[in-house]
Amino acid sequence: MYKKYVKRILDIMFSLILLPPVLIVIFICGIFIKLEDKGPIFYCGRRLGKDGKVFKMFKLRSMKVNAPDLRNKDGSTYNSENDPRLTRIGRFLRKTSLDELPQIFNVIKGEMSFIGPRPDLPEALNTYDEVERQKLNVRPGISGYSQAYFRNSIPSKEKLKNDVHYVNILSFALDVKIFSKTIINVLKRKSIYNMSNDSKKDLAI
Repeated sequence: MYKKYVKRILDIMFSLILLPPVLIVIFICGIFIKLEDKGPIFYCGRRLGKDGKVFKMFKLRSMKVNAPDLRNKDGSTYNSENDPRLTRIGRFLRKTSLDELPQIFNVIKGEMSFIGPRPDLPEALNTYDEVERQKLNVRPGISGYSQAYFRNSIPSKEKLKNDVHYVNILSFALDVKIFSKTIINVLKRKSIYNMSNDSKKDLAI
């Protein structure tokens, strides 16, 4: 019942409650983004959604316009505090996770949930095995099990394992725990960057 109906109802309720303050923060951050390099405020990246459907995920732009796409050896997105592609305001947005706020629009549209496995790039679908594909049985989330407890400190395959575990034990109590842990980690700014990303040898350009 919770997984099929209640979770979506709660997503809609919380989206409508949080939308006004989120819009204010997005507006303020958007001014700083525009002032720095006059580029677009939002970044829209293609991501894998429920049942493998591809959608555009919204984020506040944290990188310079036309920044190159850098990947780690495992295919995950390069993520480092010293990333030269980040703008000054973008570095702040990453540290505070404010760049994720526009995903509330994806929640309203039914493409995402507040809590669920973080969505992968579309090409990741070709690397999933049968078990890992189970993460696509639910809507991806703004935060998830791996992000709450490990954030960016574990490799992609371990994140996938955790995603499948979450799908199999999904419950209201678990979502509350993940939400609470996410808030604590954001405030403490724990494990924002993958430490292996600081080494160029881990990159696939």
